[in-house]
Amino acid sequence: MEDKFKFGIRSKITVGYIIIILCLFASVIILNSQIRSLQQERNDLIKYNTEVETFTNNVEKYVMDMQAGQRGFVITGNDSYLEPYYKAAEEWQVEFDQLFDLLEDKPKQQEKLVEVKGTIDLWIAEAGERAIDFKRQNNEQGIQQFYANDRGREYMQSIRSQFNDFREYERNDAQTRAQELDDRNNMLTIGLFGLLVIVSAIAIAMASQVSKSIVRTVKDVTETIKKIASENGDRKERIHVTTNDEIKDLAIATNELLDNLDDREWLQTSLAEIVTKYQGVGSIDKLASVFMSEISKMTNSSYGAFYVRETNNQEVHFIKKAAFADSNSQNEIGRESFRLGQGLIGQCALEKNVFVFNEIPKDYRYISTGLGEVPPRSIFIVPILFEDEVIAVVELATMSEYSKLQQDLVTQIVETFGLSINSVMGRMEIVRLLNESRAMTEELQAQSEELQTQSEELQTQSEELQMQTEELTQINEQLEERTKDAEAKSEELEKISLELEEKAEQLTIHSNYKSEFLANMSHELRTPLNSILILSEMLSENGKGNLSEDEAEFAKVIHSSGEDLLSLINDILDLSKVEAGKLEVLFEEVNLSELPVQMEHIFSPVAQKKNLDFRISKAENVPDIFFTDEKRFQQIIKNLLSNAIKFTEKGSVALTIKQLDSNLQTEQMLDISKEWIEISIADTGIGIPTDKHDLIFESFQQADGATVRKYGGTGLGLSICREFAKLLGGWITLQSQEGMGSTFTLVVPSLPKGPILEQIDLSFGEVASTQAKVEEIQEVREEQENSTLEEQEQKIKEQEEKFEALPEDANVFSNKNILIVDDDYRNIYALKTALERRGINILVAKDGLECLDIVQSNAEIDVVLMDIMMPNMDGYETMSKIRNEMNMTELPIIALTAKAMKNDRDKCLEAGASDYISKPLNLDQLFSVLRVWLAS
Repeated sequence: MEDKFKFGIRSKITVGYIIIILCLFASVIILNSQIRSLQQERNDLIKYNTEVETFTNNVEKYVMDMQAGQRGFVITGNDSYLEPYYKAAEEWQVEFDQLFDLLEDKPKQQEKLVEVKGTIDLWIAEAGERAIDFKRQNNEQGIQQFYANDRGREYMQSIRSQFNDFREYERNDAQTRAQELDDRNNMLTIGLFGLLVIVSAIAIAMASQVSKSIVRTVKDVTETIKKIASENGDRKERIHVTTNDEIKDLAIATNELLDNLDDREWLQTSLAEIVTKYQGVGSIDKLASVFMSEISKMTNSSYGAFYVRETNNQEVHFIKKAAFADSNSQNEIGRESFRLGQGLIGQCALEKNVFVFNEIPKDYRYISTGLGEVPPRSIFIVPILFEDEVIAVVELATMSEYSKLQQDLVTQIVETFGLSINSVMGRMEIVRLLNESRAMTEELQAQSEELQTQSEELQTQSEELQMQTEELTQINEQLEERTKDAEAKSEELEKISLELEEKAEQLTIHSNYKSEFLANMSHELRTPLNSILILSEMLSENGKGNLSEDEAEFAKVIHSSGEDLLSLINDILDLSKVEAGKLEVLFEEVNLSELPVQMEHIFSPVAQKKNLDFRISKAENVPDIFFTDEKRFQQIIKNLLSNAIKFTEKGSVALTIKQLDSNLQTEQMLDISKEWIEISIADTGIGIPTDKHDLIFESFQQADGATVRKYGGTGLGLSICREFAKLLGGWITLQSQEGMGSTFTLVVPSLPKGPILEQIDLSFGEVASTQAKVEEIQEVREEQENSTLEEQEQKIKEQEEKFEALPEDANVFSNKNILIVDDDYRNIYALKTALERRGINILVAKDGLECLDIVQSNAEIDVVLMDIMMPNMDGYETMSKIRNEMNMTELPIIALTAKAMKNDRDKCLEAGASDYISKPLNLDQLFSVLRVWLAS
């Protein structure tokens, strides 16, 4: 009921704020009403003045229009001038009537308007209509006489003067009314400040009253708490508060805290008192009796029994050791013993849980008093644990219910009482064993005296042996530790050695497999490619003119596709050489002044064909001489320019050469080289998404599948460029957004002495190396990576012109005998066809054995074209036998191989080859080499 009508501090403060807000709300409503009234009056005044000005101006304008129309008609006699006259004559009446109605509360102004209207009517009657009538009657004399008197001008001046007086009066009246509104506005401002003062006074008064009520109650509570907390304070005293608010809640919580502290103090005092009582007790019976007596008093128990755990023949029983309020020997309290799980007390011991029962059955044992027997109301059974085992059980009964405080007291006592029981039982067992040992000691004392003499003799020997034993033990322990350490280290070293050997063997095997695979792949790819290039080049030349233009174009496309495939093979081999760390770079002088001209010559025709703006700029501070690997350097730039043109449909491609900004050069970079150049290739092409910037530099990767389908490519170009840049001591960066174009930037240093890899920071790139013995791949000399279809067509045309311009070659090749040794019929057919066109006689051998037979039986062979990879007997063995066994040292042998290993040339020359050409063959190179050897 009290909580229902509780008026707390929050409620008091809230009510005060509500009253203040209501006052402010009422003030705002009143002020808003006054402000709206003033605003409405001001708006009405403005509207009225505007309408008066508008109507007067319109009437005056219409009169002026009538005058202008009348004069125009009189002067020209054209009736079209009378249209505005008559229109204005109708309209000014309407405007005048509206103005007259607007001034219904100003009779004086209406009188002035009547005068104005009279003047206008006079002008119309005596000037306007009269002049028009004269003109209609062609009365020129009347018109001249009318304008000689010119009464119309006097009327117009009178109309203007009357309207000016009328408007002047209205302006003065508007100013007067505006001044009245300003005065009212000032009065409203004064009233606003007065109202704020009144509301503020009310708010201060209410805040003072509420705070006074709160502070007074808080002071009362504080004084009471200080009394309780003082040295002589009575903790039984409690706080009393009359107000029904949060202060009362605080007082109630404080009183509950004090009650809780009293309970805790009683609990600690009772616990200490009971523990003090049974300290020093030596027997379990005495301990149980003292404990039951004290715990029953503390808990107001009427009955109680104490049971201790004993084990006989591996059976656990709990034996009663003490009871409280035992009535007589015939009717003792509780059973003498029980087993685990027997009855409630046995179940309590089994489950190790405390049982409290408040609903007692009617047949339970009654509590005896001097006056009779009464039934108990509550039973309390508590197990006593030691090391998680039930060591004893206590059962209590009372005529009232056990309180929470009494239950806590018993629970806390038994937490440590198990240790006391165990200690007492241990002491009792010690005493028993001590008594037994005393009897045995007395019996043994006699024997001990007899043996004492012998013991003293043996003791001396034992001490000597013990010293020796201790020394030997220490030595053995040290040796064992050293042996264990040595064995552990040996095992670790053996494991590490085995792992290193296995990894080295695997690395060597993998390296050999990779080397052999690259060599075989080069041979298997270049061998058929050799036939494709030779035959397609011959068809594209169309020497006999028996092919149509489309067929010749088909041959050119086949030849171009073959060269693209060759470029792909070269890219894969270059990438493999870089990954193996075996790609050689030759740092020498590079003339940068020629670079723009070279790039312009190569890429300008391609850009013009795609209608792209191709620009090249070179900064003046770029040195003319720069030290780097010219071949790799130009290969990077050509690859980036080729990509830029390929992926740009419209717009421009720009090549910029400049020195690297000094602000971007770190001390480590300056230690490597004092000169760094920056080459940027920017385009307006398709761009690259930000999340693909790292991906495109990986091998066989492009931005997405759509790019591959639309533009083609293998994804090796940028990967090779990045690796080449690392070999040159620099790096490549990319700035691009999808659809916004791309900018690739190559940064390289000038290194006259070549790169020092230990000085190049890892962020710029570090050339990977391996200890595996990988066969070095021969450097592919054809720089055809960036050649386009147009350039290839131009080469074919130049070759055709070259062959047509050199008819004397027929004399060199005519009737010459050349032996082709190859196991691939495609190569044989291609070479045979190309050579026979020059008048050369061709002999063919399918392997080395057949070659030896033909050479031995035919002495008119001029040149041998020897393939290296053949069955039965390869080219190396065949050439060696021709030179060494057949002694044909003068016979020219040109080795042809599709393998691209670096030492292949040396092996061919050592085996007896006169010259060396790698597949796929270039016909110009082949004929040039044949021309040299046939002429010699």
